[in-house]
Amino acid sequence: MPTNKDLKRLVRSRMKKTGESYTAARAQVTKNKTSTKAKSASTAKAMSALKSDFEKLAGTSDAIMEARTGCGWEKWVYVLDKWGAIDKTHTEIATHVHKKYKIDGWWAQCVTVGYERIRGLRARGQRRDGRWEASKSKTYAVPVAELFDAWNTAKLRAKWLPEKITVSRATPHKSMRFKMPDGTSVELYFQAKGEKSIVGVQHTRLPSKADADQRKKFWSERLAALNELLAE
Repeated sequence: MPTNKDLKRLVRSRMKKTGESYTAARAQVTKNKTSTKAKSASTAKAMSALKSDFEKLAGTSDAIMEARTGCGWEKWVYVLDKWGAIDKTHTEIATHVHKKYKIDGWWAQCVTVGYERIRGLRARGQRRDGRWEASKSKTYAVPVAELFDAWNTAKLRAKWLPEKITVSRATPHKSMRFKMPDGTSVELYFQAKGEKSIVGVQHTRLPSKADADQRKKFWSERLAALNELLAE
């Protein structure tokens, strides 16, 4: 059989190189093949274990990612690795995900941040430049236009967010960027969900994890206050 012929050829080749007997050479060739298979199996097992950690590392489940972006983490890591995302900036990756795969604001950011966490480019809650951020999102039982107005209209915003902010950019029903009184930056991403809508908040340029934890609590409280206002 071809397998036996291949084995004999490998054994005889080793005999010529080492001067070993046929029996000794065959034992070594067989051992090497077994070792290679074991190593491959071990590598596959390690990769499988790593893939099972993707959700934990990214901070978002496969089920949610598939529902919102059409792909789970294994697929996102594969396509972004193939594109060379490991050597790209955060903005470059997010822009690529948005344009190439037609993923809207918040979820393009979610894909990018998750990928960076999986590949060890940032810790959870940390940006690529070493600073920290606080992220929160919430679904509201109102159309996205009404949710956007609650942020964009100063008089309405003051009812649930007393801090005086400075808006630097606003794309209706899509996104917004503003600065808090202390100079830190906040980015918002809006998404329609039928008669409901979602806002994602990213409070950036924070100096420490402790500060990020405090801001996360702050936004949890403010988003809850906004929900009470919109429910009136």
